[in-house]
Amino acid sequence: MAGHNKWSKVKHKKEAADSKRSKIWTKIIREITVAARIGGGDPGANPRLRKAIDDARASNMPKDNIQRAISKGSGGEGENLEELVYEGYGPGGVAVVVECMTDNRNRTLSDVRTAIQKRGGNLGASGSVLFGFHKKGQLFFAKGAEDGISEDRLLETGLEYGIEDVTEEDDGFVVTCSVENYLALKDAFITAGINPETSELTMIPDNYVPVSGDNAKKLVAMISALEDLDDVQNVFSNMDIDENELEQLMG
Repeated sequence: MAGHNKWSKVKHKKEAADSKRSKIWTKIIREITVAARIGGGDPGANPRLRKAIDDARASNMPKDNIQRAISKGSGGEGENLEELVYEGYGPGGVAVVVECMTDNRNRTLSDVRTAIQKRGGNLGASGSVLFGFHKKGQLFFAKGAEDGISEDRLLETGLEYGIEDVTEEDDGFVVTCSVENYLALKDAFITAGINPETSELTMIPDNYVPVSGDNAKKLVAMISALEDLDDVQNVFSNMDIDENELEQLMG
């Protein structure tokens, strides 16, 4: 699974001491509010809300902030926010999917188009690249983080909870599952004392496009610019880039 989540792994490292934490919190609060509005304020009965709360805790968001966002959503606030997905291509023919949450779709479209076109890409029509991605849950387990962690142990623990695949990489193991089984599988691992270093719902491409050099530089700048936009929640791509080069480009 070449380049499965290199961007996510590097980004998580960077965010650990990132001065943009307030921007990260703003995006998570939006997600909590909308999730609570759509599915109710009980995380036990609302998997999307539970995922958003987990993300909030992982980013060290205060409990009061989390509860206020849940209360707002449960009370019907955040109704002016709508979810949009934009698709396009970056340098080197890399496909890009941008998930947004906005109260002004004209502003968001303009901002997303500018961020893509300014760095050598172009916005595509709806459905132009999304067919080549599939929404999945992914959990990353670092080697050495737990005693006795192995592919067999991960499979044995997660088999009855919908585990689909385990891939070994140089620094750890990647577990893949369906969106529906994501939370149950994550809980099963935690209960067994196998804690993932990172876990997320992501878009996995059917095929990857290798990039390096100038194309890689432009692409990393594009994705970073998109993620900096207030209305953008997530950015996915099918780039395959050397992890060392990626870390250097992300600074």
